[in-house]
Amino acid sequence: MTSRRTVSRTPLPISRSTLRLPAVIRASGAKAARRFLEFFTAQIRNRNTREVYHRAVSDFLAWVADQNGSLDLIEPIHVAAYIEYMATIYAPPTVKQHLAAIRMCLDWLVTGQIIASNPAASVRGPKHIVKRGKTPVITADEARQLLDSIDTSTLIGLRDRALIATMLFTFGRVSPVVGMKVDDYYQIGKRSWIRLHEKGGKFHEVPAHHTAVEYLDAYLTAAGHTYAPDSPLYRTARGRSGELTNQPMSRQDALRMVKRRARTAGLSDRVCCHTFRATGITVYLSNGGVIEKAQALAGHESPRTTKLYDRTSDEVSLDEVERILI
Repeated sequence: MTSRRTVSRTPLPISRSTLRLPAVIRASGAKAARRFLEFFTAQIRNRNTREVYHRAVSDFLAWVADQNGSLDLIEPIHVAAYIEYMATIYAPPTVKQHLAAIRMCLDWLVTGQIIASNPAASVRGPKHIVKRGKTPVITADEARQLLDSIDTSTLIGLRDRALIATMLFTFGRVSPVVGMKVDDYYQIGKRSWIRLHEKGGKFHEVPAHHTAVEYLDAYLTAAGHTYAPDSPLYRTARGRSGELTNQPMSRQDALRMVKRRARTAGLSDRVCCHTFRATGITVYLSNGGVIEKAQALAGHESPRTTKLYDRTSDEVSLDEVERILI
């Protein structure tokens, strides 16, 4: 008698909401449903992008259903009408992001022979030219004030100081930073390095600033993480016990922590995780750094993107305004 082989069920690394099928897709049959899910599970590796794109496409297809439409009857005029409608609710960057998600998903359905052509291909999004980013920036003194205000007599304080310093001195985005493993902070010779895992499976390695080294070493020594190199570097706290779990912090955990620490330090309530990326770039450039090196450190594809984070011109502009002696 042959024994039956059991297949282990490994949960997909996606949220339940991403597995929901819009009515328009369900009505198009099993092949369309499978292709739709494959787009989000097989094509988009970044979890945050996946959820944002799924929401954008699902909203569009819900709108199509409200118009009594079906997948195979969507035309460019319908997509254009939806984008016009979106523009009355959302800012241009959000509308452009939604259009990009719709266009990519419909492209995937075309290559899977679910629909004949992509009705979103010819639809243009709203114009949006950005010359200056909106991320709130703090001064070098305020950054130091924030770091110094953290009580480092506790393990949680050591963790929070190290996390903020990592974002500040690497120009790192919050998701790659909270996603670090213990061995993503490592030494080659006498120099310490930090490895950040970016979108699309890329990783970005930067030399660790001496202050970041000091804070990371203090945190790791207190936490004892060095014995588990493949475990999360920045872990959640277990209630109010002051102890850490084995679970990694999320972006939301980091944001709540930053808001709390900024409030304690007497800083603006607009301070967020991205503030440290913009602040690091601005302070670097104001101290003689060049935009090309800042671009490399930040991992930007274009120096124009890096320039959006540079607020050194703010001080110049204020000095000029103060010349108006009335």
